[in-house]
Amino acid sequence: MADESDVELVLEEAREAMEKTIQSFRKELTRVRTGRASTNLLDGVLVDYFDTPTPLNQLANLTTPDPRLIVISPYDKSAASGIEKAILASDLGVTPTNDGSVIRIAIPPLTEERRKDLVRQVRKMAEDHKVGVREGRRDAIAMLKDLESDGLGKDDRHRAEKSVQDLTDEFTAKVDQLTAEKEKEVLEV
Repeated sequence: MADESDVELVLEEAREAMEKTIQSFRKELTRVRTGRASTNLLDGVLVDYFDTPTPLNQLANLTTPDPRLIVISPYDKSAASGIEKAILASDLGVTPTNDGSVIRIAIPPLTEERRKDLVRQVRKMAEDHKVGVREGRRDAIAMLKDLESDGLGKDDRHRAEKSVQDLTDEFTAKVDQLTAEKEKEVLEV
C-alpha cells in the first residue's frame, strides 16, 4: 500500500534528477568562451603525457594574470610542447605561444557576430537542459501513477503531481536565470 513516504521519495528523486541537470548546465556554461580569460576554457583539454591522456590542470599551473591572458606553467618543462599541441588540437579557437618554460594564450576580443553565435549556443544548451528537467518531471509523474495503482489516493496523486510541477517550474526558472547571466557575460564588451 502506497503512502505519503512513497510520495516524498518520488519528489526527492525528482529534485535530485533536476539538480543534476542544473549542475550539468553550469559545467557546460563554463566552457562557453566569453571575452575574458578563464582557466575553465581549458577544462577537458587532455595532453598526451608519456602516452597517457592527462588533464591539463594536472600537468601545469593555470593562471589569468590579466583579463585577456592565460598563463600555463608546466610542472615538467618537457611537457610544454605536448601541452601546446593539445591546445591547438582542442579546437578552442586560441593560439598558444610557447617560450620553452611558460605557455601564454592571448584571448582575442570577440566579434559582434561571434557573440551572437555564442548566445545562440547558450540558448540551445538551455533548451536541452530544460528538456532534462521535464524528463525528471515525466519520470516522477509515471512513478506517481504507479503508486496510485498500488493504493495511493487519486487526490493525493494530484497533489503530488502539483508538487512535481512546482519543482519543474523552479528548476526551469534556474535554467532561465543561468542563461540570462551567461548571455549578459557574453554580450559584455
